[in-house]
Amino acid sequence: MSKKVIVALSGGVDSSVAALILKQQGYHVIGIFMKNWHDESVTISNECPWLEDSNDALIISEKLGIPFQVIDLSKEYKKRIVDYMFQEYKVGRTPNPDILCNKEIKFDIFLSKAESLGVDYIATGHYCRKKESKKGNKTIYQLLEGKDKTKDQSYFLCQLNQIQLSKVLFPIGDLNKTDVRKIAKENSLITANKKDSQGLCFVGKIKLPEFLQQKLKIKKGKIIKVSPDEKIFKKVLNNKAENFLKRSVEKYKYSESDGETIGYHDGAHFFTIGQRKGLQLGGFKNPLFVIEIDVKKNIIYVGEGKNHPGLYRQGLLIKHKDIHWVRPDLKIDLNSSEKILARIRYRQPLKRAEIFCCQEGIYLIFNKKQKAISSGQFAAWYKGNELIGSGVIY
Repeated sequence: MSKKVIVALSGGVDSSVAALILKQQGYHVIGIFMKNWHDESVTISNECPWLEDSNDALIISEKLGIPFQVIDLSKEYKKRIVDYMFQEYKVGRTPNPDILCNKEIKFDIFLSKAESLGVDYIATGHYCRKKESKKGNKTIYQLLEGKDKTKDQSYFLCQLNQIQLSKVLFPIGDLNKTDVRKIAKENSLITANKKDSQGLCFVGKIKLPEFLQQKLKIKKGKIIKVSPDEKIFKKVLNNKAENFLKRSVEKYKYSESDGETIGYHDGAHFFTIGQRKGLQLGGFKNPLFVIEIDVKKNIIYVGEGKNHPGLYRQGLLIKHKDIHWVRPDLKIDLNSSEKILARIRYRQPLKRAEIFCCQEGIYLIFNKKQKAISSGQFAAWYKGNELIGSGVIY
């Protein structure tokens, strides 16, 4: 008897081809579309993207001859993702809704519903791979980067655990994106030329700034441009931290006297570290970047040019409560360290770094300073091409 697998069909080409491959491999495939958002209090446009996507998912299921249904997870999505996002932005932190969606919705609630239907696995259209190995009598599940390095999505799955990995399949992880589209065209799938979604995870073509502005109040505040003058950074950086780890993660502490007011914004909570667009200020030789956000005083500090020293830090801290090991067997002991590879955002090339486990948590120190390290975002660390752990940046 063939094993049952539920495919999370998003209405895109990747999940469509994932379902096709599993059907060809002999699995009993069921397609399910997750309806995650239909809050009439937040209207972006007259479009209904989730409806269009669910229709595409239905057409794909009919083409493949597999059962299909839509499940409504909007209550759970609002509570676990949307409410959390608004709260984080409100206090000046930058959450990652895609990582949270995978952790809280796709591989938790959705997985539980799938298991209640008696299936063996769930599958997604992520560009990553899973490998199994043995340690004694125990099976270890490894999360590897996708073959297509330009599309690798292992970072988005950095909060998965061993139980979740044991239940998931990634059918397109060994393919390049061009191969996926080619397979879709050869099999006359309507999603073959469909553009990749740029919106929130399983919500659709919703632009995040517009989404936030309908829940967070507009509040006028100053935009202060900080000079890259070394004297300023010697003053604002606390070099008295007792060791190099704390110095490496120290944030610059700006005051209004460190620069000049060059304009006004609609709310510091709408901006993120490293942001370039949305400032609506011109007339400068080089682009302006957000280098710090003060939500209490409602001030945005900006620097001119991509090499402004305020954009860069050597490292970051992850508190113990926010550390997650995909591979618990590789967890490092207190007062020990290990050389690893790490990234702090999707599609960032892996960077050489070292993690130090201390009383405060894990210090992740890069060999070279990194741009726009933001509180609330996730750092993920790897051994070779295997993602072994992650955490929320403090």
